Amino acid sequence: MDRLENYRQIIRNVLSEYLKLQYANGEIQNEAVFDRENDRYMIVSVGWQGVKRVHGALIHIDIISGKIWIQRDGTEHGIARELVAAGIPKDQIVLGFHTADVRPHTEYAAA
Repeated sequence: MDRLENYRQIIRNVLSEYLKLQYANGEIQNEAVFDRENDRYMIVSVGWQGVKRVHGALIHIDIISGKIWIQRDGTEHGIARELVAAGIPKDQIVLGFHTADVRPHTEYAAA
């Protein structure tokens, strides 16, 4: 398996664990949106919390030019840590939710 396909598989496996998440408040569930053709992977939370509609990205990851771009991370502990633990090197992960001038000061790739 080539490196890029390996990254795709790791992302799908790690994100799929969030489909099992049970919310304590409200009737909310997570849905996977995996666009393999364009290398976009999302977990979207959908449902109701009382009379309030819940609909938004919990996690959004793109693969851009061979690197893993975390566009949105609404997790408690950080999805980047989970990706590293699953085998993706830190220098292949870009924290896209940080501005370009902040990224060089993280443990991860600048771009």
